[in-house]
Amino acid sequence: MDREVFQEQYGLLGTSDAMRQVIDKIMQVAKTDITVTLQGESGVGKDVTARAIHAMSERSRNNLVIVNCGAIPEGIIESELFGHEKGAFTGAETSREGYFEKANGGTIFLDEIGDTPKNVQVKLLRVLENGEFFRVGSSKVETTDVRVIAATHQDLWKMVKDGTFREDLYYRLDTVQIKLPPLRDRSEDIIPIFKKFVEEYSSRYDSVFKGFSDEARELLISYRWPGNIRELRNVAEQLVVLEKSQFIDKKKLQKYLKGRQHEGSADNLPMVADRAKDQQDSYESNSEFDRKDRELIYRALVELRNDIADVKKMFANFLYSTFSAKNLKALPASVRDEVDKTEVPGVNVNLGDHASLGVQSMPDEPDAEESEESDLSDFLQNKEIPSIEEAEKFLIQQALKRFDGNRRKASETLGVSERTLYRKLDQYGLE
Repeated sequence: MDREVFQEQYGLLGTSDAMRQVIDKIMQVAKTDITVTLQGESGVGKDVTARAIHAMSERSRNNLVIVNCGAIPEGIIESELFGHEKGAFTGAETSREGYFEKANGGTIFLDEIGDTPKNVQVKLLRVLENGEFFRVGSSKVETTDVRVIAATHQDLWKMVKDGTFREDLYYRLDTVQIKLPPLRDRSEDIIPIFKKFVEEYSSRYDSVFKGFSDEARELLISYRWPGNIRELRNVAEQLVVLEKSQFIDKKKLQKYLKGRQHEGSADNLPMVADRAKDQQDSYESNSEFDRKDRELIYRALVELRNDIADVKKMFANFLYSTFSAKNLKALPASVRDEVDKTEVPGVNVNLGDHASLGVQSMPDEPDAEESEESDLSDFLQNKEIPSIEEAEKFLIQQALKRFDGNRRKASETLGVSERTLYRKLDQYGLE
């Protein structure tokens, strides 16, 4: 089977060099029983790749069992993988086969294997080594004959160094590693894949897609696609259904791009001009490295600018909610003269006219107020300028403290969604 037929049959789309190398590697290992680890961001097609490997293998007539390790609670993942005996724990009214038994003779796909607890990693190592395992609540050795395909969006080697993933299991899984490139790194594939999805959904929903403008095409290519193929498929389906029989321009397309760079601006970065053709090859080679370095720096600066804007917005909302109903004298004396309300974007505080802001005066609470002022004063008087992360963490802590842990009110005060607040709490390890 040649590469094009294989891609068409199993839905592995793309003709870029990066994708061709991936397909060639898949075709090399598919017919063997070797353990394969797929590494890539969410939405790049790890599950589709696993199905293709199984379908081309000698085990294709037997089961392919797909297990999302990150979706199984830690308390039951061992039972799910290896099964359990009757009475092994509360609620175990009957014996049950685990996924490894169900996959006997076939393939088991362990998605997000980096999320497995360390006590389960020990048992995974044993079953990978010799096919042996114990059901929960049993001392009898069970055996299974499976081909293992693992997948993760994380850097497993970094997890090994951090102590969250077993080194011996890493080496057992690292027999063959296939890295699936994100969509933004193979921009030449975006338009062909998008057209294929549009044709598929147009046929399914009996719709007519009239094409898109050059500006919309440029936006499709420049957009970062954080959700990769999955996001591209969703956008194609939405356009076919919701913009039925419409010509798609840039403005219409922007409505369906959810990421920060939905206008494509963050990816349209300055480019360093190519050197003159008559320069020496070695000099051109060095210039190419310089160009790539500069592009990385530009991209990092744009991302940093956006992060700073987020913190400024959060800080402004916090200051506004804290002091809008009070006299400016409520600010710490050391900070009072340094705060210029005109420098806080989107906030116009008239402290002399509370009614115009829709803010009513509240009874003073000296203890809580003094505590807030003390915390803010201590933070702002620090000799060193706090990092963005420190500022975010401080604002979140103060908002939660102010509302006694009420996350909904805290998120409203900070000007962010509850979902974003939960993500930040997890990021900074806050309870």
